Amino acid sequence: PHIDMAGFREVFAKAKHIAIITGAGVSAESGVPTFRGAGGFWRKWQAQELATPEAFARNPSRVWEFYHYRREVMLSKHPNPAHIAIAECERRLSKQGRSVVVITQNIDELHRKAGTKHLLEIHGSLFKTRCTNCGNVAANYKSPICPALAGKGAPDPETEDATIPVEDLPQCEEDGCNGLLRPHVVWFGETLDPDILTEVEKELEICDLCLVVGTSSVVYPAAMFAPQVSARGVPVAEFNMEATPATNRFRFHFPGPCGTTLPPALARHQTEIIS
Repeated sequence: PHIDMAGFREVFAKAKHIAIITGAGVSAESGVPTFRGAGGFWRKWQAQELATPEAFARNPSRVWEFYHYRREVMLSKHPNPAHIAIAECERRLSKQGRSVVVITQNIDELHRKAGTKHLLEIHGSLFKTRCTNCGNVAANYKSPICPALAGKGAPDPETEDATIPVEDLPQCEEDGCNGLLRPHVVWFGETLDPDILTEVEKELEICDLCLVVGTSSVVYPAAMFAPQVSARGVPVAEFNMEATPATNRFRFHFPGPCGTTLPPALARHQTEIIS
């Protein structure tokens, strides 16, 4: 792959349907913690020990403390130049009859905050709940999400579990349900929503340029999507921190922080007709 910005800009200027696949790297510059890898702990645990159906069944209070903490942290975080460049590009291109879709594994809603409209959140959102009883999905930006979680969720290892009774954890507000709510996120060991995957497939079939931002085309989830786009002969451009791209299947590779590399890549091209 080439660090060829002029070549990328030429393809970008002609593209009518741009698909942008984003991962954790796009939010890292906004200071969003991932709870994975070295130092990535909440209390004594990493995400993969808390973000599972088994952990929730065993200890819904602890899992809700973890997600309450993550929700509260996110309320203080802001989109960075990469999120903003993507949203501005969508807004500008839509006036030219061109489309941009963002397919993200991030659950932080920073794309939404930045103004992205056409957004497919394959892992769900920190700010949506799903009822374990009736299945209803609802947006929820309450802080705290329920009175019992106020002041709970501190991340340091010596914090005691709050052990909140189930009836005081977030509850469904649908008529007469009162079921226990869970975060509407895809946990380890769960499958992606087939309806969202169908939408993703449709977008990837029509895209004529694909960007992979803040993740790599050879790791999940972009690995499910980018190779099939590339196989159709559609250019794929990676924007990520890896200095050595793991594969030569992709046309362009721009190493470095996305907040630095993406804005010039998506800025208005001189040939764009602005109505």
